Amino acid sequence: MSNTEINRIFIFEFISGGGFNHVDIPISLFTEGFGMLRVIVEDFKNLGFQIKTLIDCRIQHMIRYLKTDFTKEINQNMDIFLEVKKAVKDCKYVFIIAPEFSGILYNLTKIMKDQNKIILSMNLEAIRLGSSKFETYKYFKAQEVSTPLTYHLPSHLLHKDHIIKIVSKFKLPIIIKPEDGVGAESIFYFENKSQISSFFTSNQSHFESDRDYIIQQYVPGKDLSVSIIGNSQGSNILSINAQFVEISKLNSNSSYLGGYTPISDYENIRKILKKQFRQLNLIGFTGYYGIDFIRKTDNSLSFIEINPRLTTSYIGIRNITKKNPLLLILHPDMDVNNVVDPNHEYLSHFFHLRLRYVGELPFTEVNEGLIPQIIKEIPHIVSPPLALNEDPLFACFIATKAKNLKDSKKQKNRLISALEKKEFRVVK
Repeated sequence: MSNTEINRIFIFEFISGGGFNHVDIPISLFTEGFGMLRVIVEDFKNLGFQIKTLIDCRIQHMIRYLKTDFTKEINQNMDIFLEVKKAVKDCKYVFIIAPEFSGILYNLTKIMKDQNKIILSMNLEAIRLGSSKFETYKYFKAQEVSTPLTYHLPSHLLHKDHIIKIVSKFKLPIIIKPEDGVGAESIFYFENKSQISSFFTSNQSHFESDRDYIIQQYVPGKDLSVSIIGNSQGSNILSINAQFVEISKLNSNSSYLGGYTPISDYENIRKILKKQFRQLNLIGFTGYYGIDFIRKTDNSLSFIEINPRLTTSYIGIRNITKKNPLLLILHPDMDVNNVVDPNHEYLSHFFHLRLRYVGELPFTEVNEGLIPQIIKEIPHIVSPPLALNEDPLFACFIATKAKNLKDSKKQKNRLISALEKKEFRVVK
């Protein structure tokens, strides 16, 4: 094997890499997915790797923003799993970013394991656990850490009478969400039984009939997450992040709006987490993953779920570390303090931005000329503005680097002003 083959890595991000090649690309998920792909490619490239990836042919103009050595376009006639198998053959290393639902992340990772590749993302056992919210709940309960009461709701029992019967065991409010969902996808919040009855009478179509869900006690408090790199030596806390999640109230949609890192009370929460991790026994979790939790009003923590993959927070985290965070994956013996800034001198706010182009340039010229110019001038834009089907509505993902949230807000306002000069308007 040649030296280039030894250092070659296949990095695959499911959404931008052709995973939705038979359907419309979900634009909100795409901006996060492509943003993660872009930064992880750059970070591996900076460590001397040769990079291979796949990209959906509908967004082939986005290849210019990736520091890859080889990129194959995926069209609607291709089998994405077959293409992944072919692409990874001459690579020693792999890094997979994919959703947990429908076994996608698990099956992709198994392909890599079956081909004896070195998996630098997450190991199969951890993916199997983290892909099931109910299994994760049982795991937290077994390890005796605080977690909200959760009931499994199989697809064949997804009807009003059964749900109201189960809800009788809960202290309201509750939330209902997919058992294998990602992010803020399809999360519904209910404060009383009449809301549940009304919703399931008139809005049953909001639920996928062949999909399992969970009912979970709603825990008030601050939505936080911890980003972790696990290896044979233990669990390294990379950062503790605030999350902005808008939970749907009846007919509205839940959404993940972004977040910032690190949180203000970092050291105190880190000490609590380290103690909890000893209880959780995370030694079997290798690679990059995240845990979502709630900091309640009494400052105690309630663990919600495990995300067995690179999470969106990484886009902000890499802005504020002293060194490339991926060093902790490649060098398990490295002290985390060589990478993480213990003084937390900087903060990164990461968020979606929806834009409308109001200028007169044709769509192709916006993509080929205007947006590349914007990316050069505004490096905070991680996932470049994208519109599909010549729609004037664009979506992008941004990560700032500032001393505090106040300065970050000023950065955001300057960025919006710069975009307005290019004839983009923010859609509220």
